[in-house]
Amino acid sequence: MTGRITRRVLGDLLLAAFTLLTADVVIVMLHRIRVVVLKADYRNIFHHELILCGVLLLLALDVRLDLFAKLKSGVGKAIGWGLRVGVILLSAVILFFCGRVVIGGLISTAEPANYAIVLGMALQDGKPTKDLISRLDTAQQYLEAAPEAVLILTGGNPDASGRTEAEVMRQLLAKRGVAADQMLLEDQAETTKENFKNTARMLPSNDPVVLISSDYHMDRAVGTAKSAGFTRVLRLPAPSDFFAYGANMMWEVILDLHEWIK
Repeated sequence: MTGRITRRVLGDLLLAAFTLLTADVVIVMLHRIRVVVLKADYRNIFHHELILCGVLLLLALDVRLDLFAKLKSGVGKAIGWGLRVGVILLSAVILFFCGRVVIGGLISTAEPANYAIVLGMALQDGKPTKDLISRLDTAQQYLEAAPEAVLILTGGNPDASGRTEAEVMRQLLAKRGVAADQMLLEDQAETTKENFKNTARMLPSNDPVVLISSDYHMDRAVGTAKSAGFTRVLRLPAPSDFFAYGANMMWEVILDLHEWIK
């Protein structure tokens, strides 16, 4: 009896958590698909996010309802156990990468350096998102602690008016009083990999660089920077929008899984 109650409570908790995660993914991603420049990329990621959420929901339903034990025949039981093992293994992989994303966003190793790279983010209807503004807030705070540093503002993907992510960031920081000679633009890249590939040509290869991006993006961004040749990457995560965190976390998990499978 105690085991059955424990299983029911655990199942209810998992079902509530994964239902909220799925709802966050659906609401946030459907909105973004309407307003971002790279609609095809967002649709593709959205489809994959729904698959992962579906796996987690199946895990929760199995814990709560003993879903895969409903088949009574010998073949049915074998199929049920096979499905259960598959769902458990897939869920474990998904949750492992979720943990990496969360933990990666909690680690800050920033210290004074000559350069700080500020990663851009797709504009929505030509406007910066809350998370992009947070990255700029973090960059400005860093300049107050390291006034000699130069910010490398990255991101292409121009909107309908032709403004890139990097140019929008430059304009916003200039309004805040950041001097023009403290900002360099990398405004050709469409992806994080291209950001670092292009930025690596602009900076001395052995200099330490501070990496400023959203907390959920930090772990993958650091790995991408090192792959591009940066030997010493200092982390400075920017706080992200709490209400979009689930969708952003699953986005990172999708891309991490893609790299892992490759």
